[in-house]
Amino acid sequence: MSLFTLRGPLSNIQRTALEIGGFLFLLLIWYLVTMGEDPIMKAGIFPSPGKVLAAFGSLYHENELIKNTCLSIGLNLAGYVEAILIALPVGFLIGLLPFFRGAFQRQVDAVRYIPLTGVTGLFILWFGLGTGMKVHFLAVGILIYLLPVIVQRIDEVKDVYLKTVYTLGATNWQTIRSVYIPSVISRLSDDIRVLTAISWTYIIIAESIGSEGGIGALIWRVGQRQGRVDKVFALLAIIIIIGVIQDKIFVYLDKEFFPHKYQQKNKYAKESNSAFSAIWDFATSILVWVLLGVFVLLFLNEFIPIIGDFKPLTYLFGDTVKVIYFIGFSVLSYKVYKFFNKPKTKESSPSPKKEEIVVVDEMTKSETKPKEAPKSKEKKKEEKKDEEDNNDLSTND
Repeated sequence: MSLFTLRGPLSNIQRTALEIGGFLFLLLIWYLVTMGEDPIMKAGIFPSPGKVLAAFGSLYHENELIKNTCLSIGLNLAGYVEAILIALPVGFLIGLLPFFRGAFQRQVDAVRYIPLTGVTGLFILWFGLGTGMKVHFLAVGILIYLLPVIVQRIDEVKDVYLKTVYTLGATNWQTIRSVYIPSVISRLSDDIRVLTAISWTYIIIAESIGSEGGIGALIWRVGQRQGRVDKVFALLAIIIIIGVIQDKIFVYLDKEFFPHKYQQKNKYAKESNSAFSAIWDFATSILVWVLLGVFVLLFLNEFIPIIGDFKPLTYLFGDTVKVIYFIGFSVLSYKVYKFFNKPKTKESSPSPKKEEIVVVDEMTKSETKPKEAPKSKEKKKEEKKDEEDNNDLSTND
């Protein structure tokens, strides 16, 4: 298969090889434009890969890299949780009920054009300079894009599903619960995964206000005040790595909650269960349980000094630690529920003998033998002819 076929498929080996090759190619270009004593790009505006790599150690020792990274992750997750909790009910109201659609859809579509960077002062005036203001700022930045998407996904629900439940006599609530919510949420998960990047876009603006820490505040401090471009590149690389990990986590959760989206379209195609995929799934499951166990231990240590008086979760995530509690226990509850509600495999029962098949009538609980197979037309004609011959013989006698 040619690699230049329009929309041609790629095998897993080809995709992995091309991804590694593309990354090494960009790294080589970066190295070439920054190498030598008189490089094409000066070190003050475009540092070399080696200087950026060395900046990670400086950030760890001088700028509390791990703590600031966790603060930004907690702020990001808090903004996302708030945006989703607001967008889902409001989006369903506007998308399902004509009254709310007519009254508010135009306003929801128009508010997307408001530049959030221009209303930062209003958020400070309304919510102050604390963590709450930053969470609300990120939540609004996600909400204005998420609301129209929810309304659009509601409009995209296929009529065949709606006609089916109406034929079965479903009420409005049953239609929402059995058709709209599963269809919209399963497709909305992909939109939420894509919109994750928006919160990281606004996080530098949010964290640059005040001095509570975070990657955004660190970029502002080392970039604008210290002129350390190498540290800025290192922090941007950390944001990219976090974004890639978040994307993988979203894909994992999407497969957990909506496995039907990943079933093969061709029902006659054989499912390829390689040894590597089985080992990977097992390792992922073990890793999730280990992380949940560590989370429970750290959560208990917040109230009972199990590992000492130091509270790691509060130290790392600050005021957003309650959101970490909420997400952690939500995942733990789901995994426990799934563990105790595994689908039971049907036990294979011995097939009855063909000679002594017994049919049980459910109403009378009486055992009756099955009916004989219907006779063929030729057999019936032969029996009828034999019966007529016997009648003739008896008449002659």
